[in-house]
Amino acid sequence: MSRFENYRDAFPNARLTRSPSGVLEIALHTQGGKLVFDGHVHEQFVDLFHEIGSDPDNRVVILTGSGDAFMDAISPEGFDFFTPRGYDKIYREGKKVLMNILDIEVPMIAALNGPVLLHSEYVLLADIILATPETVFQDKPHFDFGIVPGDGVNLLWPEVIGSVRGRYFILTRQILDAETAREYGAVNEIVPADRLLDRAREIAEGLAALPPLTGRYTRIALTQKLRRIIDEGVGYGLALEGISAAEVARAMATKA
Repeated sequence: MSRFENYRDAFPNARLTRSPSGVLEIALHTQGGKLVFDGHVHEQFVDLFHEIGSDPDNRVVILTGSGDAFMDAISPEGFDFFTPRGYDKIYREGKKVLMNILDIEVPMIAALNGPVLLHSEYVLLADIILATPETVFQDKPHFDFGIVPGDGVNLLWPEVIGSVRGRYFILTRQILDAETAREYGAVNEIVPADRLLDRAREIAEGLAALPPLTGRYTRIALTQKLRRIIDEGVGYGLALEGISAAEVARAMATKA
């Protein structure tokens, strides 16, 4: 089992605080500002979500961002998509991080403080999704890099908003504004930015007041289908992504 005091300050890209009632807030960031996602963050988040899921004193989890975006910036630093060993690391981490989020067996609230242009699959594994009017969704980096979007967005968007809509969202790099995302079923509430965390905390405190096993087992009951979807599909999707990355690497080498 994990204890909060042992991991609270262990993750440079996650600011962790917890209320006396057991509501854990995770604010993703890079040096206090909005998160810049890179290979080091990819590795770090595997352990972050594992520690959170292993702490029995967490009663509810709020996941949010910093600055003006939840997650809209990516850097190639720390990633190696183009060698077998390098991609094997991405493959293993990509599978594990999603299962570790699902292994957080207490209710999860995503409080989206701005755009979500990458790794929106993390958000779709939450139970309640709050957005601001400034929140937009897009799967941007995969096709920008020329690779298959196989890290879980391919599984979760069609599940959440419907098969035809989900495939269109990914294939066209559609930008979903908050209102459309709510209409499609990917957002529960749209809240002014200055009220976002207050509303998330209000919901979280209500959930934290449930008997501990009730809150925990309700999360388990509500995510069984998602667990099956991820367990069955994400490894295959990431393998396809790796094959496409190898083709990109070959094209780059030919041009060089």
